[in-house]
Amino acid sequence: MYNNPYMPNYVQPSIDRINAQMAELERMKEQLQKPIPQPTNLTQNFQLAPTNKDVIRYATSIDEVQKEMVISDTPYFSRDLSIVWIKNVKGEIRSFELNEIIPKDNKDLMIENLQLQIKELRKEIKNANTNIEYVNDTNEDEKSTNVSNVRKSTAKQK
Repeated sequence: MYNNPYMPNYVQPSIDRINAQMAELERMKEQLQKPIPQPTNLTQNFQLAPTNKDVIRYATSIDEVQKEMVISDTPYFSRDLSIVWIKNVKGEIRSFELNEIIPKDNKDLMIENLQLQIKELRKEIKNANTNIEYVNDTNEDEKSTNVSNVRKSTAKQK
């Protein structure tokens, strides 16, 4: 009688234990229905050689560029940014001149156009003046063919 599991004193703890297990199963079911956030994969990259891609190198002359050792095509700029030297792995150096490009608006373009027109007009005026001087010079040097150069004496010939 005392060892009977169906006795009212023993039934309540069993019911509580079953209810707790059912609640735990419900929680597990809810967790399975929710997407589980996956941890992000961590990747470590180790660079054994330095890269020159984000570095601007300056040099005062081509001699400095020749002394430097490079592992890829490397540009070297002069301090005033007028010359760039590009050195490759073989040690070959190419030189370039740099010119600043200044964007022009409509007013700048109009000014340039007018300056060109003024320059052309000055050339035309200069050419016209030299042609006029040439014409004047040739007129003074030429002698009229209608007038003879021989002087005739007024005395009667015998």
